[in-house]
Amino acid sequence: MTTLAEIERILADHSPLLLEPGGAPPAAVALIVNDGPRGPRLLLLERAANDNDPWSGHICFPGGKIENGDRDPRTAAERETREEIGLDLRDSRYLGRLSDISGARIPVHVSCFVYRTDESGPFRLMDEEVEEAFWVSLVDLQETSRHGLKTVSFDGQNWIRPGITLPHPGEPVLWGLTYQLVMDFLQVLKEHKE
Repeated sequence: MTTLAEIERILADHSPLLLEPGGAPPAAVALIVNDGPRGPRLLLLERAANDNDPWSGHICFPGGKIENGDRDPRTAAERETREEIGLDLRDSRYLGRLSDISGARIPVHVSCFVYRTDESGPFRLMDEEVEEAFWVSLVDLQETSRHGLKTVSFDGQNWIRPGITLPHPGEPVLWGLTYQLVMDFLQVLKEHKE
């Protein structure tokens, strides 16, 4: 099983691919790890149901658009995490970042920053966009029986997309941009352990 110490070591040696946003609006998210009962785990959010939000009800990391007052993408990820769940990442350990990705259906350029926190929650949901914050262990995310093509809803339409069924009430599916980032994270861990 991967430990938090190994994750720190691996990310310290990782060289992510950083892309220019081009014309896509830039956004930043925080992948937050913590030591749970079954080893390292990731913090995920469920977005609140909202007819005006194409990502309504989806699973995501804390984060959002980079605003004019943000010094850089990492500052934006930290600000958004404070605003959404009340967790101040400036008190957490910064471990590194993942490769940048871009959205397919909606143009967006996402930078992902990885933090280790000792805070385990419950978190204060401070933003009306967030329905819930919950932890998922790496063990569950790596379980191959949870991976596959899933039926997901986006912007009022159903799609078949790669995803992970999460061990959480209602068994939500992790897919889309957050799925891509989780898969990149798992691949980075796997490559460096081999």
